[in-house]
Amino acid sequence: MLAAAQGGSEAAFARLWRDGNQALLRYLRVALPDCAEDIAAETWLQVVRGLAAFRGDEQAWRSWLFTIARRRTLDEHRRRGRHPEAPYAELPPGSEPAAADASVLALSNVALAELVQAVHELPAQQAEIVLLRVLADLDNETVARIVGRSPGAVRIAAHRALRRMAQTLVARGVTR
Repeated sequence: MLAAAQGGSEAAFARLWRDGNQALLRYLRVALPDCAEDIAAETWLQVVRGLAAFRGDEQAWRSWLFTIARRRTLDEHRRRGRHPEAPYAELPPGSEPAAADASVLALSNVALAELVQAVHELPAQQAEIVLLRVLADLDNETVARIVGRSPGAVRIAAHRALRRMAQTLVARGVTR
């Protein structure tokens, strides 16, 4: 499938997109919920530009996809640091959007919202590792390459993060 997409097959690329986009959006909706779709679009644009030069199997491709997404996310964090935006509470009355954000509607499930909150309360590196391990379904070695840490450090960070999240969710009464 990957070789066919690299050769220009639209059907093969569409299959790669269908296979990777849902996990990519889940990762980005937790990492940067207010602009996940924009970052996903930038990620896919970068994939299209670099696909012909990519070398590796489909697992390496998945790792490459999430590495690009992570870099776009870091770019957005830097951009926001340089150009901060006004909080929603400071908007003048009547300037709110007319329709609720789709990601907010999707997260209306209380348990899922609690889970997302628990991820947000983790230290940034632990949260990123959990997202890549659980939502992106990447193995320790792949996550280690993406975040620049050893597989052992990733395993320990994931364990600590999941234990911390479990404690948080039990304390909130979400689970037992």
